[in-house]
Amino acid sequence: MNPVKAEWGPLYRAVRDGIAERKWRAIPVTLTAVCLTALMQYVQNQEWGYQFVQNLGSVRAEEPLWLALLRTPLSLFVPALDLPVWGALGQILLVFGIAEITLGWWRMLVIGYVATLAGTLYARFGIWLGEDRPLGLPASDAQVVDTGPSAAVVGLAVYVCWRYRAWFTMALVIGAMVGETVIDDNLAGREHLAAIVAVLLLCGVSALRQRRRSGRWSGPGAGSGSTTEPRRGSGSKRPPSSS
Repeated sequence: MNPVKAEWGPLYRAVRDGIAERKWRAIPVTLTAVCLTALMQYVQNQEWGYQFVQNLGSVRAEEPLWLALLRTPLSLFVPALDLPVWGALGQILLVFGIAEITLGWWRMLVIGYVATLAGTLYARFGIWLGEDRPLGLPASDAQVVDTGPSAAVVGLAVYVCWRYRAWFTMALVIGAMVGETVIDDNLAGREHLAAIVAVLLLCGVSALRQRRRSGRWSGPGAGSGSTTEPRRGSGSKRPPSSS
């Protein structure tokens, strides 16, 4: 089999069919996220709007945990001021869009939030450990503003690659994040790795659930001529079986 087709074929067909069937209606949440991110970028660059956006979606490890948890969902859509906004918009449109078509909008949001939350919580854990310990972070990182969609993008990319068995691409994404941290060991790179670990745990839990369901289906009555199929999420495509 052509290695490119083996790697990308199932995912490409799922995305192609989703777009062909529903056009732009296939990614309503993604388009909303792009517009919200662009709006946040505009507002935070206004003299009157910077503090407003900070109060809504800015997360720092030095702040109370309850406040960070309250702001974390919206922090995904607040672009980092020191990075081009077009990069964030492009990441959201591409990766969120593929995830929304293949996983469904609610799975996309859950996985993206879990990845972002993992990075936010790791920052606090790492600072608590201290920079002299493995996995630790310097105390100065407590003041770093932690916003943007990058952790969610990385987490969704890993999950989609796992679900559609794009193993080489998945390895490239993980390898790139590890390389980023080796070259420039900063809070953002560490949070990306934390996001990957959290999503890999989700992949493991999902794989166990699939195997348990497959075991039940193959039990008594499986050969009676009736076919039982798992309920699919709205807008999602079922990938090849992992068993």
